Amino acid sequence: MPKAELHVHHVGSASPRIVADLAARHPGGRIPSDPAALAQFYTFTDFAHFIDLYLATVDLIRTPEDVRLLTYEVARDMAAQQIRYAELTCTPYTSVLAGVPIEGYLEAIEDARVSAERDFGIVLRWIFDIPGEIGENAAVATAAIAVERGPAALVAFGLGGPEIGTTRPLFAPAFERARAAGLHSVPHAGETTGPRTIWDALEYLRAERIGHGTSAAQDPALLEHLVAHGIPLEVCPTSNIATRAVASYAEHPLRAFVDAGVTVTINSDDPPMFGTTLSREYGIAAALLDLDERGIAALAKNAVDASFLDVPGKRTLLAEIDAYTAAALGERPAI
Repeated sequence: MPKAELHVHHVGSASPRIVADLAARHPGGRIPSDPAALAQFYTFTDFAHFIDLYLATVDLIRTPEDVRLLTYEVARDMAAQQIRYAELTCTPYTSVLAGVPIEGYLEAIEDARVSAERDFGIVLRWIFDIPGEIGENAAVATAAIAVERGPAALVAFGLGGPEIGTTRPLFAPAFERARAAGLHSVPHAGETTGPRTIWDALEYLRAERIGHGTSAAQDPALLEHLVAHGIPLEVCPTSNIATRAVASYAEHPLRAFVDAGVTVTINSDDPPMFGTTLSREYGIAAALLDLDERGIAALAKNAVDASFLDVPGKRTLLAEIDAYTAAALGERPAI
């Protein structure tokens, strides 16, 4: 099915073949260069362990050539799943800390984006996010990169990393600067902390979408607020299980969100690290929500509607989803 993805990380989308290639380029790190060994490496005990291993992967991105390879190959893997549009979350500040010049970083992602659209037919847009674990310095630097150097394909400003010890109000000035420059606000919140973090993201960061938002199900007033203000949740079921944010699929709050009337989008987060794909996440969501083909299509259309794709692009992708669904059901196309 043609689809869009709104919550997927740049480095976290590197498949075993990409990671193995990067590890071979830069031997001596913690990550094995044997693709078969990576599955064991990416077995997480908790969210903090996941962050630690994620940063070990980030350490393999050391040159603009690495950035270009990663971006282009991630786009190739997305296109193979019929992902037509993706808002890819990039963390330029961590690459700058690793010694990649920001000019080289931006040139690399843009060259890969243009080439991927030409070669694979996938449209990429960027979300630049703050690595929350680094704190205020990262926020100031990321906002400056986004506002002063951000390419035209940059559509939003985000915040990732651990939530414990990185309260959302701490990052309010950076988000204010980004929003003043016309970027959308899409922070992570409520993934491993309670509903208060989501409320703070809404109040202090003016969030237009919430990354994960897992704990929102614990607060009926918050669910009502999300519905009333049309704020979608970027739900990543397998990610939540892999990082131990949720104990099991049976306990996942996706059903509670839908029953409350919240707009949900389905996403893969860091798919190879979690042994998943966006297509697989749709299958999981369909099982959790007991969806038929039309229900799955409606879920896919949520992502298009909640995206920052331009209006003509949305119309085209929505029409593709409708046409695919009609064909799957053996229906005549609408005239």
